[in-house]
Amino acid sequence: MSLFPVYPLFPVEIVQGKGCRVWDAEGHEYLDLYGGHAVISIGHAHPTYVEAISRQVAKLGFYSNSVINSLQEELGRRLPQAAGYPDFSLFLVNSGAEANENALKLASFHTGRSRVLAASKAFHGRTSLAVEATDNPKIVAPINANGHVTFLPLNDLPAFEAELRKGDVAAVIVECIQGVGGIRLATAEFMQGLRKLCDETGTVLICDEIQCGYGRSGRFFAHQHLGVTPDLVTCAKGIANGFPMGAVLISPKFEATYGMLGTTFGGNHLGCAAALAVLDVMEAEQLTANAARVGDFLLQAFRELQSRCPHITNVRGRGLMIGIEFDQPIKEMRGSLVRDFHVFTGAASTNILRLLPPLCLTEAEAREAVAKIEEAVKKM
Repeated sequence: MSLFPVYPLFPVEIVQGKGCRVWDAEGHEYLDLYGGHAVISIGHAHPTYVEAISRQVAKLGFYSNSVINSLQEELGRRLPQAAGYPDFSLFLVNSGAEANENALKLASFHTGRSRVLAASKAFHGRTSLAVEATDNPKIVAPINANGHVTFLPLNDLPAFEAELRKGDVAAVIVECIQGVGGIRLATAEFMQGLRKLCDETGTVLICDEIQCGYGRSGRFFAHQHLGVTPDLVTCAKGIANGFPMGAVLISPKFEATYGMLGTTFGGNHLGCAAALAVLDVMEAEQLTANAARVGDFLLQAFRELQSRCPHITNVRGRGLMIGIEFDQPIKEMRGSLVRDFHVFTGAASTNILRLLPPLCLTEAEAREAVAKIEEAVKKM
């Protein structure tokens, strides 16, 4: 075997996609309710996206950050504007983990401190400090366990206050909807209280919007449902619809100096062309509003299913980020969904079905999804 076998694989090769549908090498069609792990935002093979990347790669695929890149400059204007933060600046990277790594580094530069607070069940990435801020000891190697991070229960404001009052915390990093953690939602009371405490203690508030952001929650960012403005916002996944890219949105309180951050591939020409095409499609097709509307339909439908199915113990989420919790492991059911019903879904823990479809999911496709998941549940 030539590949290091770290991924459990479905015995399916996906070779083509369009919208919320994908096809395997044998021509079988599947409904994609996972979007390649929340990456596919505007749908597979959207023609605007395909044309933008094709046009750009025919001109210039890459040059370094040592020269002016007008695509970067355009994205630096449009992304913060679309997100509702026109006075924020942008640092472009390659992935969500790298975005979080640089956000935490910025916070440490800004405060001169080294401690970080994160929420229990958090997932922030697999690079050095990002994985240390991830609450999963199985993926934190000894070399990454440096004692910088304290984990506290999500929504436990008194616990966070006790640590923040010590005055040595550089940053608090929070997913306002935890993805890997099981689609668990931060409350408005918690986030508003956290914002106030960070202001009082000179601590940087980072919202990790890598999975829950970019329109998925029904707002551009999930924290915008909760009435707070972070100091730093990290995003990736849906930002470029499959092209590897991430970003840090940075409030005006931070001062840049030459060399403090850097990247070889971040903000490359192809990535910027892809990200600009995503913004074009999101705006033209009102995909954030669609995520809110179709997400509300799905939440109601799955809660009705819960009333008919004793195996479902909870349904939660916001927009097109939905978790269905069961009273038993779902591994076999997920396999059945792929094999018997041709539906891709995700999971969190061993018993939570995680739905992260492209933001273009229609209500008709949502009805199809509910019907097929109900049939799979009946076989449990």
